[in-house]
Amino acid sequence: MATLTDRVPQNIAGKYYVDTSCIDCDQCRAIAPDFFGRNEDGMSFVKQQPETAEEIAEVDEATEACATCSIGNDGA
Repeated sequence: MATLTDRVPQNIAGKYYVDTSCIDCDQCRAIAPDFFGRNEDGMSFVKQQPETAEEIAEVDEATEACATCSIGNDGA
């Protein structure tokens, strides 16, 4: 389960974030490339927060597919 206090600093502010437990599997970037990026340390981060129901569904799909549960959705 992702931890808000361990979020990757490159995350854009908002509800969704990636924490430091990311293993760079690329799953989230493959599912939702408009919303996830990769930093120079090899961790994903949220580069854009979803707004529409369709975008939220896409990010939620990526969240569910995350092998390490590194994507959280409780940010502010």
